[in-house]
Amino acid sequence: MCRSIKTLRPPVLPEEATEDEIRAAALQYVRKVSGFRAPAAHNQEVFDRAVDAIAEATAELLAGLEVRGAAARKAG
Repeated sequence: MCRSIKTLRPPVLPEEATEDEIRAAALQYVRKVSGFRAPAAHNQEVFDRAVDAIAEATAELLAGLEVRGAAARKAG
């Protein structure tokens, strides 16, 4: 859907995604879905809330994922 959103989990990233990377992906998603690169002042609050909610959901998803073989790669 949005080519500028990158995969944020190992082994694609060598380490855990940072808060900034998660927020950037959420922002790109909201921009794509809303069709606005920068919302008008009257839409800013709802735009920002959406970015916050998606960033939170993304962080929760990444924290809960179990990537097969990731522990073996870290130990090696």
